[in-house]
Amino acid sequence: MRRLIRVIAIGCLVASQRALIVAQSTSTPAMPTCPKMEQDKGLHHAAVDMRGDEAMGFPHDKTTHRFRLSENGGSIEVTVNDSTDTTNIDAIRSHLTHIAAMFADGDFSTPMLVHNTIPPGVTTMQLLKKKIRFAYETIDFGGRVRIESTDPVALAAVHDFLRFQIADHQTADPLNAH
Repeated sequence: MRRLIRVIAIGCLVASQRALIVAQSTSTPAMPTCPKMEQDKGLHHAAVDMRGDEAMGFPHDKTTHRFRLSENGGSIEVTVNDSTDTTNIDAIRSHLTHIAAMFADGDFSTPMLVHNTIPPGVTTMQLLKKKIRFAYETIDFGGRVRIESTDPVALAAVHDFLRFQIADHQTADPLNAH
């Protein structure tokens, strides 16, 4: 009975998070915007960058973030903009190694700090952390955290989390799995 209640609760969480993402991604682009709202968006993004620089240990303006969705999950990739910037390459690799371990433990405090909210998908990813694989990889000029699962509920949460990252960091990465 407890298991059934847990499965239903997780399903409800995922459905509500997915509905929020769909609602946010399907807003009418031709709709006029208020200058104050645009200013607030700019302030929000600047605050995300500032908190991110502090939490990650390297500057956003000297690095490139990519959030990629795949059929079995996705990845977080960070590289330096200047291939000779070994200080920030080392900082990226250290940070992402730490992030992979934290996420595997169900600790998403860094993205919650950076975004000043609980990103969509996080609660479900915490509940289903044993069904998700978080793996750090070194790549040219930076690093990558692969996030993978075969569980459909966990996979939906991973995709919701990565879509939120794409939107809030304004990376313009594709919102669909490739």
